[in-house]
Amino acid sequence: MTMTPGLRKFVLTAHITSSVGWLGSVVAFLALAVAALTVQDAQLVRAAYLAMELTTWYVIVPLALASVLIGVVNALGTPWGLFRHYWVLVKLLLVLFATIILLLETQTISYMAGVAAETTLSSADLRGLRSPGLVVHAGGGLLVLLVTTVLSVYKPRGLTPYGWRKRQEGRPVLAPAADASQDGQ
Repeated sequence: MTMTPGLRKFVLTAHITSSVGWLGSVVAFLALAVAALTVQDAQLVRAAYLAMELTTWYVIVPLALASVLIGVVNALGTPWGLFRHYWVLVKLLLVLFATIILLLETQTISYMAGVAAETTLSSADLRGLRSPGLVVHAGGGLLVLLVTTVLSVYKPRGLTPYGWRKRQEGRPVLAPAADASQDGQ
């Protein structure tokens, strides 16, 4: 399946937008997680946990799912393919891993926000909530997203065995030096 140039640009734009949004929202989440871990004001800690939950469910999760879905459509609709080049395959595996971890971590985030929403909690109770886990997960997620960004820009060489078979069959497989602005992800 090959997309028309106009459709390919539209899908690529949607993929870049959702991916950049995902990356940016993870940076915002990381800032909130650091604040929840370090500030002394109980109200600010409560607000940070509540904001993290809203950011997770209404921004990060939708953008992550959109980025994965649109990225797959983009790969399948261009000569790069989904399984032809190692960089595309590694990128797919990384974003699937990050999305699964994100979805698993939503339970912890919702729990923390639920506890923070309790008005009967004291500052000591909120201190008990403080855990570096959210900072570590957000930092790890940010690192994964930065690695996928580097892969998208540099497109390291290397065809998968499937890509080599397709090349031998005479199907188009882009060379590593191909212009990313025309056919990239």
